[in-house]
Amino acid sequence: MVLDTGSELSWLYCKQSSTSTTPIFDHAKSSSYIAIPCSSPVCTTQTQDLPAPATCDKQANLCHVAVSYVDGSSLDGNLAKETFGIGSWTRPAMVFGCMDSSSSDAETITGLMGMNRGRLSFINQISLLKFSYCISGSDSTGVLVLGEASLPPLKYSPLVTKTDRLPYWDRFAYTVQFEGIQTILDSGTQFTFLLDPVYSVLKTEFTEQTKSVLTVDPSYVFQTAMDLCFQVGSTKPDFSKLPTVSLMFRGAELTVSGEKLLYQVPGLGSDQKYCFTFGNSDLAGFEVFIIGNVHQQNVWMEYDIANAQVGFANDVRCDQASQLL
Repeated sequence: MVLDTGSELSWLYCKQSSTSTTPIFDHAKSSSYIAIPCSSPVCTTQTQDLPAPATCDKQANLCHVAVSYVDGSSLDGNLAKETFGIGSWTRPAMVFGCMDSSSSDAETITGLMGMNRGRLSFINQISLLKFSYCISGSDSTGVLVLGEASLPPLKYSPLVTKTDRLPYWDRFAYTVQFEGIQTILDSGTQFTFLLDPVYSVLKTEFTEQTKSVLTVDPSYVFQTAMDLCFQVGSTKPDFSKLPTVSLMFRGAELTVSGEKLLYQVPGLGSDQKYCFTFGNSDLAGFEVFIIGNVHQQNVWMEYDIANAQVGFANDVRCDQASQLL
């Protein structure tokens, strides 16, 4: 399952499309699976905090739900209850989405674990007040800690809390103050996105500071919103010559340097291109600042809900984090 701090609803694929080979959860084989009917308070009340509240599938009398994400993907299915287990720990009757898969789904993905502060999120349903993770910058395994972790030393930034609902505001997201700008920490989004006025300044400055080592390809745009890409020869860029981008939060900072600044576009063969790992939110069509998981790699991230703060520790070897624990 994808660990997603930017989402509330956890879900699993329960039905495949005719062209998909995505692994599914076969709920027909589970004695503890409970479908949620339209009349359930879970359906009528508890889903009101989701971006799109549940509706009723009147023909089947099932609670229908649809979700969509900033990368443009979307899916739908029905709400249900099931027993979830991690190691020796189990919790019955947890609410999740039993979703239909599509032909575009990655074959390695079976679902998503919603970790924001909404009522139906995984951590809220298990009454968890602290969790942390460390995402490896390579193919190595990182670590997720549910509960207290005593290492490493962290610097904290307070969470911004609001009760009003605005088009660009998710009151259940982990939002911190980013140099006067409210930004969401989202482990489920790959790259970092900034609104145009901020992005344009950063793009101009990065281009200026790298003009001696990188050649801009003005005609290439990656995934709609990443319009600063570079033409690279047969060898990799010299990452040691790139400047460091410091993301300054109230009380803490994230440093982005080296390979985390450039993403190699796959599938281009000898015509290698690398794109800046910051994108333009306006080009992507959403009005929000998001710090994605690429810029959280090798950073220990702690979400302290009880004290309404997020902790950061830079330059952690996440591939060795499990050994330290």
